[in-house]
Amino acid sequence: MRLARVIFAFVLQFGGPGLLVLGILDSSFLFVPWGNDLLVVAMTARRPQLGTMLYYAAMSAVGSVLGCLVIDFTIRPLGAKGLEKHFSKRRLATVQRKIEKNAAMALTVASLAPPPFPFTAFVMAAAAMQYSRARLLVVAGATRLARFAILGFLALRFGQGILKWGQNPVLQGIMIGLIVLSTAGSAISVIGWIRRSRTGTPRRQPE
Repeated sequence: MRLARVIFAFVLQFGGPGLLVLGILDSSFLFVPWGNDLLVVAMTARRPQLGTMLYYAAMSAVGSVLGCLVIDFTIRPLGAKGLEKHFSKRRLATVQRKIEKNAAMALTVASLAPPPFPFTAFVMAAAAMQYSRARLLVVAGATRLARFAILGFLALRFGQGILKWGQNPVLQGIMIGLIVLSTAGSAISVIGWIRRSRTGTPRRQPE
């Protein structure tokens, strides 16, 4: 489990800029489950100060907004038709229906919900369906900031307990698994995106 400590320490040492970069990756086309959530909690627990916590939450939220912007610039020109290459018909219909009914509410729920809720899918659908870019970014930024701030306040309140809990070998093993899962998921996501974009082949509907 020493490897887990080394990896976690390596990620933590980047501080706010690390949260910014991870936020961009997590909110664009990569797969980093619980990445910024765990790091905001861990960093705040190590430095339990209100100003520091708000800085970490803000950097995570800004990174998330920039990731949404990457998606928006990529997907918006394709229109709703372009989503057919990246989603099954059933999933696409569900996401589109929720965006059409109340895009702001759908984005809010997607932003606040924990993994594996498909936040990126809702951002892609909103952009493809020409939902206002400014509103999309404002909703995503505000809700993500609220999410990270809530986690930060919990870390301020229970910081020492969180640090002790983080020494648990089982938890460290889970973190190793998350890192491996994130890496594999990101690779699959990028490769699949490139292939579908090149071939123009729609994603198959699961049997």
